[in-house]
Amino acid sequence: MASPRVLIVDDQQSIRRTLLEILEYESFEVHEASNGEIALAELRKKTFDVVLLDIKMPKMDGLEVLSKCVETWPELPVIMISGHADIKTAVEATHSGAFHFIEKPPDLQHLLVTVRSALERGKIVTENQRLKQALRQQSHHALMPMIGKSPAMQSVKELIARVGPTGARVLITGEAGTGKELAARWLHAQSSRHEGPMVEVNCAAIPAELIESELFGHEKGSFTGANRQRIGKFEQAHGGTLFLDEIGDMSLSAQAKVLRVLQENQITRVGGQRTINVDVRVIAATNKDLQSAIEEGGFREDLFHRLSVILITMPPVRDRHGDLPTLIEHFATQLSKRNGLPAKKFTTSAMDQLTSLPWKGNVREVSNVVERLMILCEEESITKIDVQRLVVSAFSMKRQLQSVAASHDSLSSFREHAEQIYLQQKLDENHWNVSTTAKKIGIKPSQLSSRMKDFGLQP
Repeated sequence: MASPRVLIVDDQQSIRRTLLEILEYESFEVHEASNGEIALAELRKKTFDVVLLDIKMPKMDGLEVLSKCVETWPELPVIMISGHADIKTAVEATHSGAFHFIEKPPDLQHLLVTVRSALERGKIVTENQRLKQALRQQSHHALMPMIGKSPAMQSVKELIARVGPTGARVLITGEAGTGKELAARWLHAQSSRHEGPMVEVNCAAIPAELIESELFGHEKGSFTGANRQRIGKFEQAHGGTLFLDEIGDMSLSAQAKVLRVLQENQITRVGGQRTINVDVRVIAATNKDLQSAIEEGGFREDLFHRLSVILITMPPVRDRHGDLPTLIEHFATQLSKRNGLPAKKFTTSAMDQLTSLPWKGNVREVSNVVERLMILCEEESITKIDVQRLVVSAFSMKRQLQSVAASHDSLSSFREHAEQIYLQQKLDENHWNVSTTAKKIGIKPSQLSSRMKDFGLQP
């Protein structure tokens, strides 16, 4: 990790030398400038984390340099260096954008505390700017349309159009890959909060011990590794929408705290004492049966009722077969534009073959399959043969593996079964020549003979 970079600006060499020795001893990377013009030239060439700036200097005084810093690098913390007679001016400088001031000659502890505080402030400002930019891009990102005219999809679209503008909390359920996140985005886009941020949290992807910090933020030093303050997702979503994906995987402890936020519209950061008001619309999603989870004690019933003011169920692809051709063509067009691939058409027989498949992965699986066909098919049209070669065989293999996996209770027994199938296949390919097969699969012939005996494999 790079050392923090500090720029000392002072026309007195003795002051610069003193500050340099103190800061270099504390492992800072220190640069010097003897006047304001040199300082501004340095700032244009390099990125600094903190500036220590003298008030009284020839040519260009510190206040003029401060003004240019605030205008050009507003996130850069500037600490004024003042003689006793300049204290009043230094205080005024803090109202003009300076972070703080220190007196000459500098007190060691006060200097280090001030510099470290400035560094923390700089990090928070930079992170907030990054978050705001990301949220701005996210809120203006073009929405993918909700594809489909089947009765099941029409029902979903009508419900979203009715519920979106109300601000009611919504729980979206459905199998993996059915488009729950897209439904949440459309609810946000149709709400009065559409100009605010939409912040997403995948509850299943965050370890249980970190979920509270992720949602509510934390104060510096609140736990091991918390070396700076963190703004949580509820605060980031203030004035907008918070999408809690895979809510069924959230710990009971975090569930209790989310429930309290929904009741009080206030959060407290981990390790903090101050309550912070938040104005957030919460949309949640899950592919789990929350009613069963409630009965088993894995999900709070009171939170379920708070979240499910409106319940939207996303239909699986097998319940909307009439939408498959439109979905396939949409993904083909989208992928062609995004990846610079030539446009390709699906023959009628290819489309019939695709619509007959058991799409257990739903819309996400359809997108993946279309991408595979677009990339690997060399001709202008995708045919039934292409689908059989690149998709049906993969479906068959996947289903076989799932069937084998379902018949074993332990990893070791599944591994044994898989090894037996593998060895038999390789022996068949090499006409049961043990030496040739062993060489090709990278083991000794004696090892292969031993495993053949274990599995009872014979030509």
